[in-house]
Amino acid sequence: QVRLTESGGGLVQVGGSLRLSCAASGSLSSVNAMAWYRQSPGKEREMVAAISSGGNKYYLRSVEGRFTISGVYGWSTLYLQMTSLKPEDTAMYLCAACDHPLCAPGTYDYWGQGTQVSVSP
Repeated sequence: QVRLTESGGGLVQVGGSLRLSCAASGSLSSVNAMAWYRQSPGKEREMVAAISSGGNKYYLRSVEGRFTISGVYGWSTLYLQMTSLKPEDTAMYLCAACDHPLCAPGTYDYWGQGTQVSVSP
């Protein structure tokens, strides 16, 4: 079992920055990848960024170059540094963990409650 708690969301103006944090606890030795997802009303949940135990990173095309995912060794904390924020980045951001041998968007079984990011024009 893995427990995840996000923090760091808030209201920011266009062009601003935020750093999200995800504190993880539990069976972290079984985790092979962690990710940030986001969801806004009326839209499907989408993977924003992911990082594997081997250090490979994935970014949603619309955030590439603006967002950076990083983690503390051992998975105790996951970060998402967000810069040059746009109104379309407004969403609930959720941290997720995968303990499957191969991790893909549908294999993340552990989720936090989320932290709201709102970007004002």
